[in-house]
Amino acid sequence: MTAATGTDQRYATAMGELWTGLEGTLSRLDLAAADPSALDEPSSAPALRRLQYALHLAGERAYGIEPPPGGLAAHAELADALEQARDLTAEVAAAAATFGADGITPLMHEWRGVLFRVRLARHQLGLAESADPETFDDDREPIARFLIAFLLALCGAVAFVGGATIGLWPLWAAGMLAVSGSFLAYRP
Repeated sequence: MTAATGTDQRYATAMGELWTGLEGTLSRLDLAAADPSALDEPSSAPALRRLQYALHLAGERAYGIEPPPGGLAAHAELADALEQARDLTAEVAAAAATFGADGITPLMHEWRGVLFRVRLARHQLGLAESADPETFDDDREPIARFLIAFLLALCGAVAFVGGATIGLWPLWAAGMLAVSGSFLAYRP
């Protein structure tokens, strides 16, 4: 069952609420991943299980939010990253309960990467929201900048090759400067 959000404003609000609840969980998971020796304590496995459940709830909330048309792929990436983080946190919790800090050493890099993937997916979701095609201005750059850059590159290349061929270093240097100037004349 999905909650139809209807507008981008409602979607942004729902995602803001989701992220507010998830931020504390990710911070605690990052602290645990930064200091694996702390996972030797007997209370670490239950604490990881609680954080795993918080990731599970966040994943279900993410699935329950209908993204706007332009944010479907980024939203799916966030939901998948949350699912992967939940599963790997479960593996780390099981390894910590069974083997202690030594047992989670093989999982540490992957676990940190998955936690980063959640933050990256959230960031990409923000970029997808801001990259709405309706918000861009339709102002076209004048063709003069393109033409100047093209002519500088063309004349510079001819001067460079000519100067290098006949041995005139000032012509060669002027060609290099013209080609470099073409990069400054047009920056995409």
